[in-house]
Amino acid sequence: MNRPLWRTEAGMAEKTALVLLNMGGPDSLLAVEPFLRNLFSDRELIRLPGGALLQRPFARLLARLRAPRARRAYQAIGGASPLRHWTEYQARGIAGLLGEGWQPEVIMRYWGPRAPQVLNRLRQEGVRRAAVVPLYPHFTTATSGSSINDFCRNAVRFCPDLDYRLIPEWFDWPPYLDALADAVREGLRRFEADRRRQVVLVFSAHSVPESLILRGDPYLNQVRATMRGVLERLPECSSRLAFQSRSGPVRWIGPSVAETLDALAVEGCRQVLIVPISFVSDHVETLYEIDHGYKKYALGKGLERFERIAAFNDDAGFMRAMAALVASSVPASWHKRPTAIGAPCRNAP
Repeated sequence: MNRPLWRTEAGMAEKTALVLLNMGGPDSLLAVEPFLRNLFSDRELIRLPGGALLQRPFARLLARLRAPRARRAYQAIGGASPLRHWTEYQARGIAGLLGEGWQPEVIMRYWGPRAPQVLNRLRQEGVRRAAVVPLYPHFTTATSGSSINDFCRNAVRFCPDLDYRLIPEWFDWPPYLDALADAVREGLRRFEADRRRQVVLVFSAHSVPESLILRGDPYLNQVRATMRGVLERLPECSSRLAFQSRSGPVRWIGPSVAETLDALAVEGCRQVLIVPISFVSDHVETLYEIDHGYKKYALGKGLERFERIAAFNDDAGFMRAMAALVASSVPASWHKRPTAIGAPCRNAP
């Protein structure tokens, strides 16, 4: 039986916000340097030398040094990051699957829309409930942790009456693993049928500082669990785990994608399918770092084929998986229980 929506005093159905958290990206070439400055200023993401007092000065310097190269990358993919576009698209799709009364919202960590403006608007609109989902499948204090802390700090300040439910991680959510395995199957179809058994799957995850893992951060174990979950859903495939997107003067977990491609070339591998498992939509790390940089590098090492699975972007299976995750994680009284998304497999973490 469908449960009724909560009602306001005026008798109107009360909205529940679906808030997706993501890193964000520059919306123009002029925004690249301030975006990087915001990113490098976050000590939860990266701790620059000199302690908290010197973090911002070092961040300004590092952003200034990195900006020219970063601008060239964004120029090559159209002059801006598509991350906001795809995150907003996914928010609308997931909210639509959840049914009547759900309001899609997006909060970015290092560029707009930022938490203060979104939460202040929700308060003004009288929204009193929210499901909050970082679009990072794996929890690490450097990304999902930072975004969650940013949301919580600003919720206290700008929307203190908001009743919200956090879904901090979903690395082993079965419908998500199903969608990811489907994307791998589709990627394998790009290779000639008689060559598919020779394809090596390179699971590529965003690297994090090694110090985080040494302090007990669960990210690496969760990445490995996702990789195992996908491989359990596929026919026998050769695979490797590698890491990309290192930035800043600290030690990062590895091996890097480049190091992995070097090893595969030496072993005689000629067919590679990259499987990014930290990202759920296209942005500079997929469209430029993988599709341009790593592809050129791989072909230069003698590989014959280098392909990447399609990002979820507007993938209906991914949005159904996320809608089921949210539906299983919030009180039933928050929404009319949808039927189109299927029964959740388990409670979310």
